[in-house]
Amino acid sequence: MPSPPRIALSVACWLACAQLGFWVAPSQATAQAVANEARAFTIAGGGLSLEAPEGWKRVQPKSGIVETEFAIPSAGEGLQPGRMTVMGAGGSVQANVDRWYGQFTQPDGSATKDKAATKTLKLAGCTVTLVDVAGTYKDMPGGPFAGGASIDRPDYRMLAAIVETPGKGSYFLKFYGPAATVAKHADGFRRMIEGMVASAE
Repeated sequence: MPSPPRIALSVACWLACAQLGFWVAPSQATAQAVANEARAFTIAGGGLSLEAPEGWKRVQPKSGIVETEFAIPSAGEGLQPGRMTVMGAGGSVQANVDRWYGQFTQPDGSATKDKAATKTLKLAGCTVTLVDVAGTYKDMPGGPFAGGASIDRPDYRMLAAIVETPGKGSYFLKFYGPAATVAKHADGFRRMIEGMVASAE
């Protein structure tokens, strides 16, 4: 068994290494803190804070107009992962909701808006409009203004939130993917939106 002086010396060396920036195996708590930090993000110029659900992976945005993007684990083998994008929004709430309806068609030819659901909340001093829409999605992987052909994706679903801030414009948070994947993570998306808070000064 090491003598007390040797133990003290070992501890001192470990602390010195940590202070100098040498690698020290992170504890489980440290690893969890890093993961939580990766899921945290802000909108409205940093004025509002949100945290993505556990398991969602922050990735490089595929489009220049997207500020923050997450990949969401697939609900099963053979299904695409989900995608959540965060960006600034222009135009009225209704115009954007109608545009999203236009991105979906129904197998029976009915109107998408008749099968969609919307809800309005007051959160962190903002008006938040939630939209839930499903059907065959006309996907534009590069974004709505990138041009190019759209890809029809049957049995897709989108959950979206339009956040209207008091003085910093509006923001979109859109989560879409195969219906099964969105269903699996729907509660997490809603908790993320409802957990939005004003950032600390």
